[in-house]
Amino acid sequence: MAATVRQMRFAPFVDLLGGEGAEAWDILTASRDAQARGEDVIVLSIGDPDFATPDFVVDAAVDALRNGDTHYTELEGRPSLREAISKKISVSAGIEIGIDYVTVLAGTQNAFYAACRCLFGVGDEVLVLDPAYVTYEAAIASTGASQVRVEQPSSNGFRPDLTRLEEAISPATRGIVFSNPSNPTGVVLTEGELAAIADIAIKNDLWVVVDEVYSDLVYEREHNSIAGFAGMLERTVTVSSVSKSYAMTGWRCGWAVGPPELGAHLSKMALINLYGLPGFVMEAAGAALRNGDSEVEAARRTYRRRRDMLVEELEKGADIPLLTPEGGMFLMAD
Repeated sequence: MAATVRQMRFAPFVDLLGGEGAEAWDILTASRDAQARGEDVIVLSIGDPDFATPDFVVDAAVDALRNGDTHYTELEGRPSLREAISKKISVSAGIEIGIDYVTVLAGTQNAFYAACRCLFGVGDEVLVLDPAYVTYEAAIASTGASQVRVEQPSSNGFRPDLTRLEEAISPATRGIVFSNPSNPTGVVLTEGELAAIADIAIKNDLWVVVDEVYSDLVYEREHNSIAGFAGMLERTVTVSSVSKSYAMTGWRCGWAVGPPELGAHLSKMALINLYGLPGFVMEAAGAALRNGDSEVEAARRTYRRRRDMLVEELEKGADIPLLTPEGGMFLMAD
């Protein structure tokens, strides 16, 4: 007699991991499958630089490996890397931010997810400036909280609609999430816009989680971090990584910068799902942050040239509404 095949049950948690954003990743999977079949495919669905990781960064990792850097590391990240990260964000924030605010994690996505798990819970609402990066929804939903999309109208160039943001606040609102520069619109927030969001967050006692992974790829205006505004350092979590600026997407090294109390919780998250990043990866990331300014500038010039060329060509053709991005590596065309 054949055995009866039973469908094993999974935890309710897995039902929180879907949503429109997670499903959008199927486009990337389909394109890679097509490439594997030998089809000529241009992948436009993911922000993966077509540059190679700089040689000196690779060399730093290889040297670390050859010198035995193959063991467990600090849960919160290697002090030398945390120091380099703190110096970087201190510049964009305009204030000194110590290494006790820095936790190293496996990329911006992992940092965002870990931060959400520590900040939000069942019944909470999280305001997300929309359009937004596709995986925010699933990361927020995984906590039991609900994403509340706050539309930033195309008629205003997708710039923050502060009136809509305030009107979306309810007694359940726990935080505000956005990317700066915006993914996918390329909008870079002004000091005035950041100050207004900061005022709203302070007035309503909200967390702010900001994704700054494209902060080095800004073309027209200077990038500013909302963490540096008065009253914001203790309620802001800034997530970023070396992925875009230094062509290190596959290295999976990022960070969350937030209050030390949050850092303690994030270290526990690292304990149960990472047990710390590889030391040789952190050595490579540290080398990039300390010595990679010229590579970042070269990448910025290349992306800007490509942006300008694409905008020029699109404007020659059909009447296609488009937004010239101020930062990042995407262009919104309708």
